[in-house]
Amino acid sequence: MLTLQAGEGSLALAPEMGGSIVGWTLGPYHVLRPPLVDALVQGSARGMAAFPLVPYSNRIDHGRFSFAGRTYQLARNFGDEPHSIHGVGWTSVWDVAEVSARAARLTLAHDARGAAALGWPFPFEAELRFALEPDGLTVGLAMTNRHDQPVPAGLGLHPFFPRTQEATLRFAASGVWRNGTDHLPSEHVVVPAEWDHRAPRRVGSATLDNLFTGWDGAAEIALAPTPVTVRLSASALFRRFVVFVPEGKPFFATEPVSHRTDAINHTGEDTGLRVLEPGAVLAGEIRFQVG
Repeated sequence: MLTLQAGEGSLALAPEMGGSIVGWTLGPYHVLRPPLVDALVQGSARGMAAFPLVPYSNRIDHGRFSFAGRTYQLARNFGDEPHSIHGVGWTSVWDVAEVSARAARLTLAHDARGAAALGWPFPFEAELRFALEPDGLTVGLAMTNRHDQPVPAGLGLHPFFPRTQEATLRFAASGVWRNGTDHLPSEHVVVPAEWDHRAPRRVGSATLDNLFTGWDGAAEIALAPTPVTVRLSASALFRRFVVFVPEGKPFFATEPVSHRTDAINHTGEDTGLRVLEPGAVLAGEIRFQVG
């Protein structure tokens, strides 16, 4: 485990647990949720404060897809969930390439041989960069295609926030996907009034696990009654936004992602999923400004 320090800010990273952020505090306050105790014991990124999404975000329908004339079956990787979810980055051990008092760079080489191919059948290299400042954090993500053929590729970040008593969320989006009973997108609609977050909306006023589209790359999370407000901004790669507000849980998540859920099974549509040529790089960054 690594710890970065900048002013009153402290960031704990776990390369061995999916390259995850274990926790981020600013003085006495949690900016991201504290890790779940069971997750620390089990070494699971699922219960950490944040983890990377690579080489895809969210769910692939029953882990099955076709690409370039061949059909692939991925392993299930999320308990009883019937779909494969969030890629392989969050379940892998990352290497520490560089580290200093305020910054770290982690790398992952996925060779896609043997059992690793059940997680993702195409080899790639990934990089995670963390730069901590007294008033913020920048997270950079990159993926390089190491296959000898073009491959599908996507990126995202899954940060969790503490669900404080008066927490609010603000962001602008033009559309949203409603989900079917299988938790996969079923209908794309204009954002309904009850899900409209253009003005600050209390977290928990709606139970959500939905992908918003036409996102402008900015969001504001106010963790009242604490004085912590987080202004999130994402580079142009990330123009889709998953908001996860589970009922009755002490946390919520706002996830900048590059593509729609199950994008690989919807070729020909504007899903945001990229196809990388051999040696090509997909990269973006997300900035958290704390005030």
